[in-house]
Amino acid sequence: MKGEAGHTLHNEKSKQEGHIWGSMRRTAFILGSGLLLFVAFWNSMTWHLQRFWGASGYFWQAQWERLLTTFEGKEWILFFIGAIQLPTLFFWSVNGLLLVVDTTGKPNFISRYRIQVGKNEPVDPVKLRQSIRTVLFNQCMISFPMVVFLYPFLKWWGDPCRHELPTFHWFLLELAIFTLIEEVLFYYSHRLLHHPTFYKKIHKKHHEWTAPIGVISLYAHPIEHVVSNMLPAIVGPLVMGSHLSSITMWFSLALIITTISHCGYHLPFLPSPEFHDYHHRKFNQCYGVLGVLDHLHGTDTMFKQTKAYERHVLLLGFTPLSESIPESPKME
Repeated sequence: MKGEAGHTLHNEKSKQEGHIWGSMRRTAFILGSGLLLFVAFWNSMTWHLQRFWGASGYFWQAQWERLLTTFEGKEWILFFIGAIQLPTLFFWSVNGLLLVVDTTGKPNFISRYRIQVGKNEPVDPVKLRQSIRTVLFNQCMISFPMVVFLYPFLKWWGDPCRHELPTFHWFLLELAIFTLIEEVLFYYSHRLLHHPTFYKKIHKKHHEWTAPIGVISLYAHPIEHVVSNMLPAIVGPLVMGSHLSSITMWFSLALIITTISHCGYHLPFLPSPEFHDYHHRKFNQCYGVLGVLDHLHGTDTMFKQTKAYERHVLLLGFTPLSESIPESPKME
């Protein structure tokens, strides 16, 4: 009996090791294939974009020099505008439009793309007001001070308001590094917050919305907002000693992407929110942003067996995916 038990444990251990190595090989294959495709199209894509960037580069450099002259000796004000005010303006502009749909259900050409049909139709006004107050608190009392505190470190590391704007190729490199750093930091911090020790007291607040809307992307406990929302976005520019122009574009893009991930609508020609929407429904799946680490760690296995996974594509038409790929009928 003891020998059989030992043999069984050995087999289970071998299977587990095989699963881990299999996951790593599949991940390496995906990343390797993506890299080859990226390299294949890199020269063609960058040639066309570099021409545009180069043609307009003199114009933007001249505008930047005018700003430096205007804010000479007060570059910290320019940093505040670029790193805080502009990204915040983008965030509330997009979410203002989404809130109209969330609260009225109109226009129908947007509401028809709702992922969780029957939820938030319309959104609970009391719950929404309370959530917006929390978002404003997180932005004003946490995000703004953290970004201001970032300025002297960037100034010491490379001066975000230096004279030369970054080249197009350098910005693309920065964007890739920012994205990679965010994926790693967000995945592991997010998964840590799902540990029972932290979930009940910290992360549960964000999961009050099982059918998310755009504005609740920043609806979180203050500790979570620092650890899981702010740090993954800030570390990249800090490591790279980035120019203010790169920081402005990155912060704006990060806020728009997280808004789309939470918005609850799978809209045409925009990134699919199905991955993170599923996380809000099931809690223990789909922790990351890109899904690469979820694939590696097997935290997307349930998701891959669902209709939501089939819908997790870029919608290139105008027929809602909830209609073309409907949920399977429930068994009575």
